Amino acid sequence: MKAILGVIVLLFVINPLQAAEPKPPIHLAIVGLDHDAVGDFISRARNHQDVQLVGIVESNQTLVTRYARLLNLSTNFFDANLESLLAKTNVQAAAVFTTTFGHRRVVEACAAHKIDVMLEKPLAINMKDALAMAAAANQSGIQIIVDYETSWYSSIQTAHTIVHDRHAIGDVQQITVVAGNQGPKEAGCSDAFLNWLTDPALNGGGALTDFGCYGAGLITWFMDGQRPDSVLAVAQHIKPEVYPRVEDEATIIVTYPHAQGIIQASWDLPFDERSIKIYGSTGYIFAPRMDLLRIRLADTEESDLDLPARPEAGPLTDDISYFAAIVRGDVSPAGPSSLPVNLITTEILDAARKSVELGRRIVLPTAPSP
Repeated sequence: MKAILGVIVLLFVINPLQAAEPKPPIHLAIVGLDHDAVGDFISRARNHQDVQLVGIVESNQTLVTRYARLLNLSTNFFDANLESLLAKTNVQAAAVFTTTFGHRRVVEACAAHKIDVMLEKPLAINMKDALAMAAAANQSGIQIIVDYETSWYSSIQTAHTIVHDRHAIGDVQQITVVAGNQGPKEAGCSDAFLNWLTDPALNGGGALTDFGCYGAGLITWFMDGQRPDSVLAVAQHIKPEVYPRVEDEATIIVTYPHAQGIIQASWDLPFDERSIKIYGSTGYIFAPRMDLLRIRLADTEESDLDLPARPEAGPLTDDISYFAAIVRGDVSPAGPSSLPVNLITTEILDAARKSVELGRRIVLPTAPSP
């Protein structure tokens, strides 16, 4: 039975796009060095055929010195502001690693110069900023996407094909997403990163924002972009001595007319986890990690499907390839990285914070509001 199921499931796996002839690289700028993920991103961008890194915008000289030394870059490669960089070189796209609070300012600056933007997750600290960013993008015609590592997991991409395109587990009835780690301090984040990540004014919250955005975005994507009817959340300070200003544990329940989503966001897990489980009317799919699916369909036993950690080719290979394809106009933003999905994600997180504050379920209005 498992062998038969394996053959069936293999039919659902996304076939990678055939590699095309290389195109001229996109001129890419890095804006901000506040987020620790920037070091890995710069290292990958410097060796990626789809982009040419043309400069880094950062006014904090301590961060400039740190990353210049860490990545063996000349300090002449850094500029204090975007205008200074634009005076020296053409910039087509910007990857943003400021504080989350800083996203709106950067997007509005990039929109003024018709520069497409990719933001480190989440989109914004609140719905007011998110809507302002969307308005700036719409007025200028630029594209905004949000970078989540889970967007490039083969397991999640394949699960979406099975659930959405093939309708193999019937109507979706429940989705659970677990996202978290031991906590940013325990994971070894830099002091500069911790200082703003644990500041609710600069990050919008703690674990609820930092990891809740994964669940809100994935559930929205699997629910075909629907806004939920209601949001109920609880948050805890399990380690107040470590994170006195923000919550380190949160659970969010989002409801739809015929389905429910559960988001577990944590800085208290023993290990890193980004997993999703989808129950339909006739089966279920569990993606416990980037390269594994567990699936059970009607009249079968549960079976494992091992996958490559990431797709083998095409614009869905990684964040840089995808962003470059969008800037070139080869693909249109879609899925969990797209602006429409992330506007709903922000609305869910805003309602979750309000639910925690008021201690009750929040019924969403018929249209989003700041």
